[in-house]
Amino acid sequence: MSLAGPRPQDVVPAQGPGGAWYVYQCSGQGQRDALYRAPVWIPEGQAPGGASLPSPEELAAQARSQLQLPSPAIASSPAGTQLVQLPTWLWLDRAMWQPQSATAAVPGVSVTATATPTGVSWAMGDGSTVSCAGPGTPFPAHGNPRAASPDCGHTYLRSSAGAPGERFPAVATVSWQITWSGAGASGTFPDMTTSAAASFRVAEAQALGTG
Repeated sequence: MSLAGPRPQDVVPAQGPGGAWYVYQCSGQGQRDALYRAPVWIPEGQAPGGASLPSPEELAAQARSQLQLPSPAIASSPAGTQLVQLPTWLWLDRAMWQPQSATAAVPGVSVTATATPTGVSWAMGDGSTVSCAGPGTPFPAHGNPRAASPDCGHTYLRSSAGAPGERFPAVATVSWQITWSGAGASGTFPDMTTSAAASFRVAEAQALGTG
């Protein structure tokens, strides 16, 4: 965020000695253009830095509001119908599992808010929940279908035949830890969450007999 000359819609008629009106506005990656404070009048010859500036805490709140957290992209194996008593592997797109940052600044002061994913909670639709410390491991090519995921999975114990649409609705919720630092200060905000939904059809495995 920086002090900038007023845009046409922000102009306030000048009165008194020579000078200009300035507005606070943000732009750049991870930021959005917005008027955060009322325009300030800065007399001619006085640096914009001489105006009343927001505190580090105020800048941190602005940076937090500009965080753009990605929504989880759910993947599973088996990719289609799940089978009772057969492990289901669960994972999220690893590209989104990384810290996200946004910065707010005025002349001489810069504060950055950072969101770090800390875990994901899965509501599996059959009354079970699964907590995973990370995004989960994708099922390997030519992997053993009876092997359980090493870090994020679930085994359905009944079919989804009696569920609406014969599918279990599942929701993955990612928790993000929010911290900020800058201007010689630091702190935290309450966690934020993002979520995505999927549904799983779970069928009974049919045994084949030979005679």
